[in-house]
Amino acid sequence: MSKESKRREALIYHAKPTPGKIQVVPTKKYATQRDLSLAYSPGVAEPCLEIAKNVKNVYKYTAKGNLVAVISNGTAVLGLGNIGPEASKPVMEGKGLLFKIFADIDVFDIEVNTENVEEFIQTVKMIAPTFGGINLEDIKAPEAFEIERRLKEELDIPVMHDDQHGTAIISAAALINALEITKKKIGDVKIVISGAGAAAISCSRLYQACGAKRENMVMLDSKGVIRNDRENLSSEKAEFSTHRKIDTLDEAMVDADVFIGLSTANIVSPQMLLSMAKNPIVFAMSNPNPEIEYQLAVDTRKDIIMATGRSDHPNQVNNVLGFPFIFRGALDVRATKINEAMKMAAVKALAKLAKEPVPEQVNIAYGETRLTFGKDYIIPKPFDPRLIAEVPPAVAKAAMESGVATHPIENWEKYKDELLERLGSDNKMIRLLTNRAKMDPKRVVYAEADHLDVLKAAQIAYDEGIAIPILLGRRETIQKLMAEIEFDADIQIIDPKSDEEEARKNKYAKVYWEQRKRKGVTLYSAQRIMRERNYFAAMMVNEGDADAIISGYSLSYPSVVKPMMELIGLAKGAKRVATTNIMMTQRGPLFLSDTSINIDPPAEDLVKIAQMTARIVRMFGLEPVMAMTTFSNFGSSPSPRTTKVRDAVAILHETNPELLVDGELQIDFALNSDMLEKSFPFSKLVGQKVNTLIFPNLESANITYKLLKELNKAESIGPIMMGMRKPVHILQLGASVDEIVNMTAISVIDAQQKEKWEKEKGNVK
Repeated sequence: MSKESKRREALIYHAKPTPGKIQVVPTKKYATQRDLSLAYSPGVAEPCLEIAKNVKNVYKYTAKGNLVAVISNGTAVLGLGNIGPEASKPVMEGKGLLFKIFADIDVFDIEVNTENVEEFIQTVKMIAPTFGGINLEDIKAPEAFEIERRLKEELDIPVMHDDQHGTAIISAAALINALEITKKKIGDVKIVISGAGAAAISCSRLYQACGAKRENMVMLDSKGVIRNDRENLSSEKAEFSTHRKIDTLDEAMVDADVFIGLSTANIVSPQMLLSMAKNPIVFAMSNPNPEIEYQLAVDTRKDIIMATGRSDHPNQVNNVLGFPFIFRGALDVRATKINEAMKMAAVKALAKLAKEPVPEQVNIAYGETRLTFGKDYIIPKPFDPRLIAEVPPAVAKAAMESGVATHPIENWEKYKDELLERLGSDNKMIRLLTNRAKMDPKRVVYAEADHLDVLKAAQIAYDEGIAIPILLGRRETIQKLMAEIEFDADIQIIDPKSDEEEARKNKYAKVYWEQRKRKGVTLYSAQRIMRERNYFAAMMVNEGDADAIISGYSLSYPSVVKPMMELIGLAKGAKRVATTNIMMTQRGPLFLSDTSINIDPPAEDLVKIAQMTARIVRMFGLEPVMAMTTFSNFGSSPSPRTTKVRDAVAILHETNPELLVDGELQIDFALNSDMLEKSFPFSKLVGQKVNTLIFPNLESANITYKLLKELNKAESIGPIMMGMRKPVHILQLGASVDEIVNMTAISVIDAQQKEKWEKEKGNVK
């Protein structure tokens, strides 16, 4: 290898992703001596020289752009006070973990053994070249103000003291929404702030930026109300001193609209709450025990909107809603600082997100039936997966607009996709599904709507505009469940067993009898069988009273397939039905067939399964790259089990030359392009990224998709029925709400596609 080739290889090895190209998993090899020679000497010299030429190349060839320092001297650890740098280290390590799991930001925690402001500042400045950002943590006031101010002025990377700004940003978002609910204007409300530390000062300043009036604020410290006639006030306390002749919290609370607690536990009494204005807003954020206990507060005032710092009560004001995502946005545009515009952008993004429909996985995570915007839900929950895609873009955009971004983002949709991929949340396919479904929602029959999870899925599909639900099941049960989850839409509910549906049952029974009267079905038996919900649902679709069916949540797969095959049957030209599952993996969506129907299909059936799967893959806007899998590679293990796969590939090469398919292949060779090229360079799949796997039998396909689902936590969409005349989709037993919603979107798209084909053939006007 030439010297120039070695140089290029070293630079490629060390190249780091930029915001336009985000890596989700480690890609650097380190197993061999050669790998190590690239990572260190002599290969490492090349990126060093490139950085020496242009210091900005440090972002290209090192991890600086995704590395934040969490720095503290342990002088103001939450709830513990001045415990010193060593004792604060567990807190800083925990903070680093939160950065990583919520925003995929790497962290070094650094504990500095000094309380001298100048020493602290100089220490941080000297180590700053290592980092893309600095998160100051648990530093006591007033020193914290000076440290942050100086570092922001003297460094060219984002610096934020989270104790000040994190609480301010989250509580400001909560306050905006609470005021909206109570129909009060921020410029009019009277605000009491208990506490005068870094967080309290920052909160007060940010509330002002949101429109609060300083003359309407009263701040208290351990000595009582901070009045402008008090002596020896710090500049920060003087900024929020009041001219009012009051001294105590009791006096300050009279007719107050808002209480902000950043002080100590149990200082607010029920009498103080009762003296507040109508619809009071109380943020008792002292941790672990609030200024007034949650239950006592809500028992005292039924009209209260209450927030705390605790996760076991509604409306947790938790800094994790802010700092990971603010730094994520700042890092991704290489901002030189975190300014007021970026903080305000985070406030608005959080406030807005709380008003959006809540994903079911968030309801499950917090043990809620249904979270909706209101007095018990004014800010998003920390484990809401949408935070990563909503807050960083808002922060990044504000950085660009305010002139502190040095690496602007150009494609915002791509950026959001990359943010989701950082956390393994590849929702791109799911968003594609739901967006396509919303374009032309269809009538979907939920055959088991008297089960809570099915009904919740129908509610989400309705709220999101994915489908027009038709609910089958026991009417009283459905109505009771709808009331429980506040599903008050005007939705069609049908109980096939009730006398109210007698006319429709008789109509369906007659049609069914006409179809099967020569196959042992009497009119009486047809009328009786129409009381069964899956037969009834199938006839609804057959007769044009619905467009698609979702069933199988509580029933075995074969018991649901039988009525569908009897009444709906195969699509024109189809000789077999099959299923495919889409697995959302780290490598992207992977289609697996056949996961539910064909136990041991011969070569001819494998061909049909592959052809149907290819159509489904294309329906999702992807070009199928298909491997026909077994335990053999191109004849390496002669057996009837492998021969049928080889024969199927030969047929496909002849009948579908446009289809990128090959085999027979072992699954590791199918998925590892390097292995494939080395051993079988003649394969059509060399240089391709396989996205479709056709299995030789049901057991291998079914085991594989369930193994991926459980061990790798890969999200599964399916099984998607292929080859049916009408859109029928059968759930796996006990499917989750999210899986049912995804299958609803599939059903709608299937109905859209079938309608399109019918129109093209001239069968539908």
